[in-house]
Amino acid sequence: MSVYLITGDDPVLVSQAVEKLTDELLGDEDRALALTRLDETNFDTEEALTAAPLIAAAQTPPFLSDKRVIVGRHLARLSRAELYNPLVDLCGDLLDTNDVVFVWERGQDTAAKMPALPKALSEAVTKAGGQVISTDRPMRKQEATKWLKDQIVQSGLKFDAAATNALANLAGTDGGIVVGCLRTLEGALGPGAQVTAEDVTTYGGTPGSVVPWELDDAIDAGDIAQAIAVLQRQLPDRHPFQIMASLHGRYERMLRLDGSGATSDAQAAQVLNMKGSTFPAKKLLNQSRKLGTKGVGKAMKLLAEADLSLRGDQVAWPEELVMEVLVARLAALSRK
Repeated sequence: MSVYLITGDDPVLVSQAVEKLTDELLGDEDRALALTRLDETNFDTEEALTAAPLIAAAQTPPFLSDKRVIVGRHLARLSRAELYNPLVDLCGDLLDTNDVVFVWERGQDTAAKMPALPKALSEAVTKAGGQVISTDRPMRKQEATKWLKDQIVQSGLKFDAAATNALANLAGTDGGIVVGCLRTLEGALGPGAQVTAEDVTTYGGTPGSVVPWELDDAIDAGDIAQAIAVLQRQLPDRHPFQIMASLHGRYERMLRLDGSGATSDAQAAQVLNMKGSTFPAKKLLNQSRKLGTKGVGKAMKLLAEADLSLRGDQVAWPEELVMEVLVARLAALSRK
């Protein structure tokens, strides 16, 4: 077993590297039994900052699994020598059954300056036979171009030259936008889809931003709590009437599919006059079938009532409450 040190200043790229490495280390092990995640909430005790919880986890043998993977996030909080020195010592006292992943990144206070990675810690990891992984995006043009192409290959999406250039122009020097955009494109167009420059322009966004179909997917899954959580993240940037219009348009398309006779993605896309990838049409067709005529009709009625409430014609509720009740009821329809 070994120790790894992931470092970087972009939270999206760091998280991507952590997820990838964790999956590789776990293999076929049960995550619930073999994986332990710790972050700044574990290190910031009532008494003081301490690395003790991470050290204790790293020195605990596995139980009901063949190995353990211990991931320590937000370790830049432990930037003073007396705080990170115990981690240096840990590198020389690792269990054969455990993999330990140090993540040198800022805490949840993203405005705080990123402390420099201690040389003693990186050297200890290397001396223990471990690996230091930097997620900082290369700045030289040739290296940055290769990095971008590697990200596209890993995503599994198919980019033509124009789409690749559009993604490079969108990202500029912010690598996190690349990762966020690739995930958004996969969610919108489907795994392995062909991507055009127009798709990049349409779906491109900043890392961590909330895209409209996150709400759609949560509602379709019948996950009321997640639907409300996504809605709350959308409201600061989108007016309730904008969200309402998006939801109404989606259920109106389901209504058109209901009884249309469409039995495939391509036929659904033709009914809806949707160009390009048929993946969005597939999602609408599946949800229309799931709800049935009665369910889609009920959803349209809920949307109409919420629209009147937003205009003050039904109940004197705050706009945010009207929208929360609406998405909860729509998600409940999917759950049924």
